[in-house]
Amino acid sequence: MSVKIRLARRGKKGYPFYHIVVADSRAPRDGKFIENIGTYNPNTNPAKITLNFDQALAWLQKGAQPTDTCRAILSYKGVLYKKHLLGGVAKGAFSEEVAEARFAQWLEQKNGKIAAKEAKLSGEKEARAKARLEEEKKVNEAKAKAVAAKRAEAAAAEAAAKAAEEGAEGEAAAEAAAEETQAEA
Repeated sequence: MSVKIRLARRGKKGYPFYHIVVADSRAPRDGKFIENIGTYNPNTNPAKITLNFDQALAWLQKGAQPTDTCRAILSYKGVLYKKHLLGGVAKGAFSEEVAEARFAQWLEQKNGKIAAKEAKLSGEKEARAKARLEEEKKVNEAKAKAVAAKRAEAAAAEAAAKAAEEGAEGEAAAEAAAEETQAEA
């Protein structure tokens, strides 16, 4: 029986979510499996991977063959590197303490890279939000200026109408007074 470490698709259409499973190579993709060793969510950035490290390593040492995508995931999590180091210990190339130190150093560097990527992504997200807010402020200021200009124009027209009305009333009073003086004379 050939055993594979592969992905079993879950989730809905257009939004995949995968379980990392150990299965017989003859079983269907989403069918029967031997053991579920983790999950992979490619919808987030960076992709979220949860993996039972010890079980994955144990299955690799038993001879399970990962598919290409699972090989990349196992490499990303360090399972393949740990298997490589344990192979060196078995051959006597170096001691187990040296292997553990090398793996710890690699893991520290990997976590630093991941943290840097997350910081970069969050910084870019904040910068986009800030730029969007500035753009919105400019649009709001332009709208406020247009409304203020329109109000000022309406107020000026109203003042002109009121002045014209007062002027007409003043002229009518002056004409009436002129007529009275003419009538008296």
